[in-house]
Amino acid sequence: MNATSPLPPPAAWEDLVTAALLGTDRRTPPGAAPGRNAPTALLDAAAAETVRRRAGLRPGRAAPLLEPAAEDPRPALPTAAARRLALLLADRPGAGGGGGRRGTAPDLMELLPQWLTVANARGFAAPAESLPALLDAARGRTDLRPAALEFAGPRALWLARLNPDWRFALRATPGAGTALPGPGDTRRTEKLWQEGLFAERVALLASIRSRDPDAARELLTATWPTERSEDRLMFLDSLRTGLGARDEPFLEQALADRSRNVRATAAELLSALPGSALAARMAVRAGACVAVDHTGDTPTLFVEAPHECDAAMERDGVSAKAPPGRGERSWWLGQLVEAAPLATWPARLGGRTPEEIVALPVADDWLDELHAAWCRAAVRQRDADWSRALLGVPSAPSAGGPGAVSLAERAKLLSTLPVADRAEWVAGFIAAHGLSEAFQLLGVCAVPWAAPLGRAVVDALNIARDAGSYPWSFSGVMGLAERCLDTSEAARLDALLAVPDEPEDAYPGALGYWAEAFQRLGRTLRLRAMMAQELGAA
Repeated sequence: MNATSPLPPPAAWEDLVTAALLGTDRRTPPGAAPGRNAPTALLDAAAAETVRRRAGLRPGRAAPLLEPAAEDPRPALPTAAARRLALLLADRPGAGGGGGRRGTAPDLMELLPQWLTVANARGFAAPAESLPALLDAARGRTDLRPAALEFAGPRALWLARLNPDWRFALRATPGAGTALPGPGDTRRTEKLWQEGLFAERVALLASIRSRDPDAARELLTATWPTERSEDRLMFLDSLRTGLGARDEPFLEQALADRSRNVRATAAELLSALPGSALAARMAVRAGACVAVDHTGDTPTLFVEAPHECDAAMERDGVSAKAPPGRGERSWWLGQLVEAAPLATWPARLGGRTPEEIVALPVADDWLDELHAAWCRAAVRQRDADWSRALLGVPSAPSAGGPGAVSLAERAKLLSTLPVADRAEWVAGFIAAHGLSEAFQLLGVCAVPWAAPLGRAVVDALNIARDAGSYPWSFSGVMGLAERCLDTSEAARLDALLAVPDEPEDAYPGALGYWAEAFQRLGRTLRLRAMMAQELGAA
């Protein structure tokens, strides 16, 4: 290009577009001569204009920088534990691990909850590089979320705000990581309670309730009339923590709430207070329905269920409408007995102990209804004495006490017993009845299992092997054993690894599969022991 030649004025882009749309025969491009060279001139001009437009484009305004994630003040994981965490997370579905037949290899993903529990108890912070995999694992397993999010800490919530796939972390974390005001920060407490999101308010109420039940109740009382019914229900539920006699006046007021669910929850909470006026009213009603009949050879419980559900009963939380297939009178009786304080029954029934009361025959087929209601009352009132009476001895025929009508109810009754008593009862149950119905009961026992319970489970597995069945008939219990047996049981399992001669009536190859299952169980226990050692918990 000649430096002294003046540059032609740039063609307007709109003129070039018009020439292209109409054709150079009808519209000569700007700066070009009409004729056969006009199309070439149009393309040259368009190319030059494109370069000019791009070169002259002003950059857009830069997006504001993200606020950095909050620091995690907890100590870093030991190096060996961090490597172990990476291995556990790599075994999750979708990460290239898991799936397929495991043979004797431990199921690493099933060990992750236990690893998280120990890591949280030791107060370690999650390595930053593990947070995406940890959030992915928690996304796939809801049971993993509480422990995973506690371990992941504030940086996981920071990441969750940037990735829609991890938004569950914000929903699952009360307050979504917002720092709650401390005990003396009245101004922030009032502001958050008045203006905060629902999740933030629930978290605030739970936090205050855990350290000062009266202050939490007073905070709730101040805004109670203006709260939505669904919010009132959730807020009321938070009073289960630290429930005490000073909550009674507020709960009595809630019995008149316009929401049926709120009234029912208030009645349930009041019935858990043995000294409350509602509990006394329910004791009178239930006591009027049950009495000891001495006219026969054997003292017998006589039951006269209510004939109506009056307005006072409904105000105290009794639901008048029975579920389909259920008689109204038995429905009302069950609710009255469930809400009556268990401590009042010995005095009403001749000074008998819970065991003696439960052992009494019940006239007119009311036994199941009466005992089922006492089961629910024992669970609600966390009454260990009544739970023991209703459970009966573990070796009893049909595997339960007279009132334990289902495995689920027995499991709930067991949850009210001290940890050692719970393990002892379940060990006795397994020794008498084997493992076929023990899975649900084992689930309420403390981990690691106490020595008597662990021995009972291993002995029962050994008996099942000798019976010739396949180990996958007990896969649920075997999986629990891998997670819950004390690691010291690994040495006992070594004696079960040999494959004895197969009896004629055994399923083909069953003993070999059992040896493989016991080998996996032993390897898992040793791996758990190593994990605890790496976390400094051994």
